[in-house]
Amino acid sequence: MSLNTSLVNEAAKIYKVLSNSRRISILFFLHNSSKEVDVSTIATTLELSQPVVSKQLGILEKYNLVKHHKHGTHVFYFLNDPDVLSMIDAMIEHVEHTAKEHPSNLY
Repeated sequence: MSLNTSLVNEAAKIYKVLSNSRRISILFFLHNSSKEVDVSTIATTLELSQPVVSKQLGILEKYNLVKHHKHGTHVFYFLNDPDVLSMIDAMIEHVEHTAKEHPSNLY
């Protein structure tokens, strides 16, 4: 089976987007929220500045991982691709497994 180079390149871009711990935290926060959430709520809960959260949401939205809608002057975000959390969960399990066998590999 040959891999489509364009698809491989796009997959690499998604992994690059997911290489940021703040973005992963935002994705999990949105996943665990019972409703759509505004930037200030995300910032307060995750103890990040509002500009940082806005920038990270912009990157996540560019890659269709989150979406937003406006209600008056407020912008609310929600998870657009819950399947991406399966990838993150699998990686976290891998890290946990690796840490048990080879703790020095984590640093």
